[in-house]
Order: sequence, then structure tokens, then C-alpha cells
Amino acid sequence: MTNVVLKVNGMSCNHCVNSIEGALKEIGVEGKVDLGEGTVAVAFDENQLTLDAVKEVIEDQGYDVA
Repeated sequence: MTNVVLKVNGMSCNHCVNSIEGALKEIGVEGKVDLGEGTVAVAFDENQLTLDAVKEVIEDQGYDVA
């Protein structure tokens, strides 16, 4: 399992949290949003997904992964 903390811009409320965490869960990624820090901690299996694929899922929700 790979653990990464991503800086994500544009998150401001619980809707943002639910949107990102829900989208990540759909592809089998464990995600935890920290609004105060503006980060998303993700845990995923590199044998099944790439970090770029994880970032794309977040960006598809309308957020910018720095």
C-alpha cells in the first residue's frame, strides 16, 4: 500500500470533503481530506492504480492538485 499526502486547492466545505472522499472510494482508494491544511491523504495499491490516476479522480471533481 502506498501512502501519499497531496496538496489540493479549492476545497472549502464538507461538500468538498464528501465529493473527494466519495470519488476516491469508488476507485478503491482510501482518502482523508484535511480542510485546514488543504490536503488529501491517500492510500492505494500501486499494482492497481498510478498516482496520476488518483490525482485525475480528484481533478475530475473540480479541484486542483498542486
